[in-house]
Amino acid sequence: MLDIVDFILHSDRHLLEFVGAYGGWVYALLFVIVFAETGFVVTPFLPGDSLLFATGALCASGALNTPTALVLLAGAAFSGNAVNYTVGRLVGPRVFNATDQRGWAHRLLNRDHLRRAHVFFETYGGKAVILGRFVPIVRTFVPFVAGAAGMTSHGFVVFSAVGAAAWVGLCVVAGFLFGNVPIVKQNFSLVTIGIVLVSLLPVAVEYVRHTRGPAAGSTGAR
Repeated sequence: MLDIVDFILHSDRHLLEFVGAYGGWVYALLFVIVFAETGFVVTPFLPGDSLLFATGALCASGALNTPTALVLLAGAAFSGNAVNYTVGRLVGPRVFNATDQRGWAHRLLNRDHLRRAHVFFETYGGKAVILGRFVPIVRTFVPFVAGAAGMTSHGFVVFSAVGAAAWVGLCVVAGFLFGNVPIVKQNFSLVTIGIVLVSLLPVAVEYVRHTRGPAAGSTGAR
């Protein structure tokens, strides 16, 4: 687990080392990580935004090819979502309706995360597939919930494609423009933490609105 945290906080350095040691195989590594982070509900801890930002920084330095990175990572994000959605269609109803707390679904999946993603999906509908891309953990569960909730495959494909292109494009371009700025490069771990905190803001705002809503309503009733 500590290795994963170190990789997230210093992904720019680790990716550069990997490029030096294995060359073009770094594209395969990036594809697998982004695919797994969006494609498997049991791996929400893998790096997402920070990894794309670091990729953009390496593209700007010439270590990676920008068009190749954009196309591959957008493809990984889209295909990961497709797999997650398909699994949700197949096993999602069992997870949400399961009452046996000792069952495999309860042990394997975090039901609280799933319920939170379900509320997110119900609130924003199809837009949740796009908006969820920019929220860690939520983006891992929204495709699964979309499948479990029976969202049409055509609608999901459209929203997923837009979300994948927007997420990968914005994060990689941000890294390309700012990743090699001296103050950013020297404090990459702090920047990484900042990226995660900013991406969690929508969840925090929604949580505050949700918790204050009933209280406000009860106060008004008095």
